[in-house]
Amino acid sequence: MASEKILNAKKEAVAALIERLKNSAAGVIVDYKGTTVEDDTALRREMREAGVEYTVVKNTLLRFAVRETGLEEVENVLEGTTAIATSTEDVIAPAKILCTFAEKHDNFKVKAGFVEGKVVSLDEVQALAKTPSKETLLTQLVFTLNAPIKNLAVVLNQIAEKQEA
Repeated sequence: MASEKILNAKKEAVAALIERLKNSAAGVIVDYKGTTVEDDTALRREMREAGVEYTVVKNTLLRFAVRETGLEEVENVLEGTTAIATSTEDVIAPAKILCTFAEKHDNFKVKAGFVEGKVVSLDEVQALAKTPSKETLLTQLVFTLNAPIKNLAVVLNQIAEKQEA
């Protein structure tokens, strides 16, 4: 039987995971078995720079947390070594970083993901990873919105030049 101190520590860990999952816009669960320390350090650095929280978790603790947050569908992948990456703001970053890393490292596998409280398939995680970043999408939007104004300015300028000639 576990001591009360250990049991309380586990309850606190589950409560922290529940809070983290509830506050996350998106998350990805991976199997990191066989990842070298050097590769893991580089991955963690990239995650931090993107504002993504990445931690190794015990399957049992994560299983309790997903049950409390309505993400029970990921329970079937909670075997072996498990780590979770979550982001409170950027929906794309965890999937993009981890899928890119998995493509370069055969031993690293993406298990599952969730977006805004709903479990998504592995195919959807990979599709999300191929989506341009938020900054790229915003830049494209600005150019799209700016194009009609620019075209109007060019036409008005041509009319003004014609009238002067």
